[in-house]
Amino acid sequence: MFGAELVIVLLAIYLGARLGGIGIGFAGGLGVLVLTLLFQITPGSIPFDVIEIIMAVIAAIAAMQVAGGMDYLVSIAERLLRRHPKYITFIAPLVTWFMTILAGTGHTAFSTMPVITEVAKEQGIRPSRPLSIAVVASQIAITASPISAAVVFFAGILEPLGVSYLTLLAVCIPSTLVAVMLTAIVCNFLGCELKDDPVYQERLALGEIKLRGEQVFEIKPHARRSVLLFLIGIIAVMFYATAISDTVGLISNPVLPRNEAIVVFMLTIATLICLTCKVNTGEILNAGTFKSGMSACICVLGVAWLGDTFVKHHISDIQHVAGELLHNYPWLLAIVLFFAATLLYSQAATTKALMPAALMLGVSPLTAVASFAAVSALFVLPTYPTLLAAVEMDDTGSTRIGKYVFNHAFLIPGVIAITLCVMLGFVLGSLII
Repeated sequence: MFGAELVIVLLAIYLGARLGGIGIGFAGGLGVLVLTLLFQITPGSIPFDVIEIIMAVIAAIAAMQVAGGMDYLVSIAERLLRRHPKYITFIAPLVTWFMTILAGTGHTAFSTMPVITEVAKEQGIRPSRPLSIAVVASQIAITASPISAAVVFFAGILEPLGVSYLTLLAVCIPSTLVAVMLTAIVCNFLGCELKDDPVYQERLALGEIKLRGEQVFEIKPHARRSVLLFLIGIIAVMFYATAISDTVGLISNPVLPRNEAIVVFMLTIATLICLTCKVNTGEILNAGTFKSGMSACICVLGVAWLGDTFVKHHISDIQHVAGELLHNYPWLLAIVLFFAATLLYSQAATTKALMPAALMLGVSPLTAVASFAAVSALFVLPTYPTLLAAVEMDDTGSTRIGKYVFNHAFLIPGVIAITLCVMLGFVLGSLII
């Protein structure tokens, strides 16, 4: 029965990948239905804790976007990229990494991709080089963002094992940043030079290549204020989560637990942005970040529920088979997380579905923290939204998907970056944890 049930799980994920976007959440629900009715499996837990964090954070980000905060941040990014255009392969991932750390979602990369593409073309640099590592950086940074659902959930299950929220960030922030920047060096040598690319030359001859030039952003009056308020919210979340942790103990027996605190703080910040920045709340529902965030909630709902249903039903068998293997070869956890994330398409869903089981199997907190970055392997299948957007925005054709599907511009940078993240995680973790 195990094999048949696993086939159902994989088919549901495959169907969701074919549907794309929010469809993977729909298909996850279908998978739960088949497992419960056909195989009489008790449904697992719906990941409401992860979903509520995503919803609250996205609400605050969308309010900031409507207030003009995102345009303000992108204008800063454009000035930085144009000031040092020759170093775009290093600056582009730094920008998307920082924006994801700040916002807790990799979808902020959408706004910077046109700038990255244009600056690269103007300098005669192959756009696939900065675009590929920028997309990968936006995915990996989720595992280092203080307000991402994946980090908050993971910190919650690590706390009883003696690893605090700040300790997790102390390992993940530097390891992801260093890994991304080291990978950017490699990206400078990937692919032929733009002038030698036959696809680019063909499009150039047909007049399909256009230079947009520097974009003038109309910054709204209260844009800076919205960004400042959002930053205050992030600092408040970090301070409170640290204050209530057992290792610090500034607040004992807190009335407001960590997850609920993040939701409350983010909704409060959204309220303050709306009040002080004169935001029309009706426009928030149409904001791009709001739509992508709510789509992410459905995806997490479906696939994480499906994964939890399957894993909990077979946890004893999994412990028997995988427990000793992971004990002898702990680095295998990173590989398991890597391939799971490829299918589940969400850092939060992968973390929710597999990390509790891994810790139950006796995996050490150090191994779990070091392997955490592997839940960001959303680039393997070339169907993730930010990846597809990068392909579409690069009119030179250098950021393309090959006819064999997997031979695309993001695979090599992604694998290198995650491998470096895991290695650095073990090194830093052994010093900090």
